[in-house]
Amino acid sequence: MNIKDYLGKIVKIKIDRPFGSKHPKHGFIYPVNYGYVPNTISGDDEEIDAYLLGVFKPTIEYEGKCIAIIHRINDNDDKLVITPTNKDYSNDAIEALTEFQEQFFKHEIIR
Repeated sequence: MNIKDYLGKIVKIKIDRPFGSKHPKHGFIYPVNYGYVPNTISGDDEEIDAYLLGVFKPTIEYEGKCIAIIHRINDNDDKLVITPTNKDYSNDAIEALTEFQEQFFKHEIIR
């Protein structure tokens, strides 16, 4: 499945770095739930990563809508942007909420 095929679809994700948790290596605090789509393979040979926006409490699993993809131009690890089905975020809001990690990569938001 091409990563763009996830756009507009309902996707079930597992959260391995919940909202408010500390990154094990770099020490920053996750301002959003961050996880992956089980049983998938991304460009980095790991599961496809996903940011969960709009759920501001630690979560372990979630099923939501893929509203965008953050395509990393200088890296092979694109990210899905998942939200509750009744929420949407502008590109500026997505940029602000994912800046903690995406500031280190040249990227574009695909809708």
